[in-house]
Amino acid sequence: MQTNETPFYDQSDNPTECCPRFKPEGWDDQSLHFETKPFVRAKTRSLMHLPINMGSVFNKTFDAIMQSDAHDDEHAMVLSRDLSPWSAEHLFAVTKDVPDQKMLQLSGEYQTKVFEGPYRKTAQWMKAFEEELEDKGLDPDEIYAFYTTCPKCAKVYGKNYVVMVAEVEQRDA
Repeated sequence: MQTNETPFYDQSDNPTECCPRFKPEGWDDQSLHFETKPFVRAKTRSLMHLPINMGSVFNKTFDAIMQSDAHDDEHAMVLSRDLSPWSAEHLFAVTKDVPDQKMLQLSGEYQTKVFEGPYRKTAQWMKAFEEELEDKGLDPDEIYAFYTTCPKCAKVYGKNYVVMVAEVEQRDA
């Protein structure tokens, strides 16, 4: 995979007109290399890890990204992680800086793993992924979840795919 690229995510296959249908082929067990890859950073409030204002925050952030023509149609991705039981962070991959948004850049080596099932299994999947990476001699740092569809679209599509994305370092022998 080229630097700052992710597997292709076909945004045109979108019968719900909300979340495109996610096809997991090409996303599982991938190595990604980011070098100052730009992201818009947004935070949401949670109540014991359940999002409270995700819809409004995502809509506002997507609007800003679209207005600045910074959306990456072929490599769309939002990385999410809980900061506490009361808040979460979401990193929206973009092609350039977005005015009036908090920007950050990611650099490093990342590994992916695709899971399918209900959102409540996210913590279980993160633990399993962390153990798998350690078994491969990799030290995982941050682990993000890329929730490929909202709950309504997952119900329509009959599948709920979540891609775990972990920043990793090779363990010294």
